[in-house]
Amino acid sequence: MIIRVLGAGAGGGFPQWNCNCSNCRRFREKSLNARGRTQSSIAISADGKRWVLFNASPDIRSQLEAFPASHPREGVRDSGIHAIVLIDSQIDHTTGLLMLRESTRPLQIYCSEMVKQDLSTGFPVFRMLEHYCGVEHHAVPLDGGSFAIPGINGLKFSTHSLKSKAPPYSPHRHDPHDGDNIGVIVENTENGRKLYYAPGLGEIEPHVQAAMETADCLLVDGTFWREDEMHHAGICDKQAREMGHLPQSGPGGMLEILNASPDARKVLIHINNTNPILDEDSPERQILTQAGVEVAYDGLEIVL
Repeated sequence: MIIRVLGAGAGGGFPQWNCNCSNCRRFREKSLNARGRTQSSIAISADGKRWVLFNASPDIRSQLEAFPASHPREGVRDSGIHAIVLIDSQIDHTTGLLMLRESTRPLQIYCSEMVKQDLSTGFPVFRMLEHYCGVEHHAVPLDGGSFAIPGINGLKFSTHSLKSKAPPYSPHRHDPHDGDNIGVIVENTENGRKLYYAPGLGEIEPHVQAAMETADCLLVDGTFWREDEMHHAGICDKQAREMGHLPQSGPGGMLEILNASPDARKVLIHINNTNPILDEDSPERQILTQAGVEVAYDGLEIVL
């Protein structure tokens, strides 16, 4: 199983177009030892030819152009992307669907019923795409059940619901439902090795802990370093957990959770532009390195 990180940043990417936080400012001044990052998305394949796209960020066009394995091989119009799994209906994970409207066949989209509802009402991407390539929706289980994706041989997918909030545009923003956000286990059926992918984690529920304990690689939420990071950066007063993201530091933080999985490869993704771990010379980055935790970057490939 090949996992390609197309984008490792949180919403807005890094640097964010209108942000003058310390990280973004120093990156533009070329005084920060850091890589730029587009918005969060990955692709997974068993054979290196047929890929499943996880989330479609606003940066999807440039991400696919920088990823030769996704380029057309046969005929005038073609793509290595054969299906799309949506983790949630957030703007930074779904806007890229509009960039894929030139597809010569309906987009095969796997997501929860709640995500389908959001993308048919509050942000009606599915309805918009009916005037272009169209969408074929496939519901995913929310109880950890597994499913296969036709044409994607050698991989088994399992999904479960995570505690989260629907996007601000959603008709049920203040009425959470199962399926607003999901975690995914992808298993290589030839060798049994597993990836656990959850770019948005606000709470480690028992079924999440169980999934993490059985995974060979954890590709999980790295949005914020500290609970009050947005306030500390002078942006707003919202707390990390309030925004649906478990911070890395502090009691019960992501670093503490990851330390309980010593045998797994541990990689943080969906890194917010304010997070000090983007600075490869920062004390926070050194703490991660000493703990054996990696920070994802655009173009990273993981083989399981």
